[in-house]
Amino acid sequence: MARTISFEGKTVVVTGAGGVLCGYMAKEFAKAGAQVALLDLNQEAAQVFADEIASEGGKAKAYKANVLDKANLEAVHEAVLTDFGPVDILVNGAGGNNPKATTDNEFHEFDLPEGTKTFFDLDQAGIEFVFNLNYLGTLLPTQVFAQDMAGREGANIINISSMNAFTPLTKIPAYSGAKAAISNFTQWLAVHFSKVGIRCNAIAPGFLVTNQNRGLLFDEEGKPTARANKILTNTPMGRFGEAEELIGGLFFLADEQSASFVNGVVLPIDGGFSAYSGV
Repeated sequence: MARTISFEGKTVVVTGAGGVLCGYMAKEFAKAGAQVALLDLNQEAAQVFADEIASEGGKAKAYKANVLDKANLEAVHEAVLTDFGPVDILVNGAGGNNPKATTDNEFHEFDLPEGTKTFFDLDQAGIEFVFNLNYLGTLLPTQVFAQDMAGREGANIINISSMNAFTPLTKIPAYSGAKAAISNFTQWLAVHFSKVGIRCNAIAPGFLVTNQNRGLLFDEEGKPTARANKILTNTPMGRFGEAEELIGGLFFLADEQSASFVNGVVLPIDGGFSAYSGV
């Protein structure tokens, strides 16, 4: 994709860029000619990817950014303007789940083992954290960075939704609800910004292995857990996705020549998971 689509001269902001997937996205944008601002609360993690980009001749800089702190984002925005100029593409990649918003049981039943964390035991603060991180953590960066984008040719926003947004997974009600909100917000933004030339779309990744979910998908011996086996059984392609398999869809949506009339869509990249009924 980097050879067929060019983002030469474009400034791309990626939030959550210290993570495996968003860091990889940042690297691919840089390979395609963009200058990339990598934002993450963990600046050291983002710096690793920025250094990799620089070592390959690309232009990138890491910034310490809290997507839940608008004043901090505004300060980072000013720094990005100084370093790279106005933003052309915003990838809202920051997000995630929290154990305090996750149940131990898939189904509520009578006579559960003592100590089981059920729906009734979920922590309000944990639920609020998950909603804030995913929804506000997308809305606030958009408020700050989209101001540059109005009227800029090819300007667009890409949000990160999830398979959870189509059909909620067991155990993670807060994360599923928050990602459903992201899909809805993507459509809202597409309509809201349609008169000033900003497109807004989202990708909805299926199941990829990341630092966040590795412990849920594999046991200490590296074998798939029962939950991982359920995922693989319900993914028609029979495997987990790879980070590089997100890039084709990402670049398609971000490229003005390829997707100039594509606005308000949520693109599944899931190996057929969302198409399969299980039968």
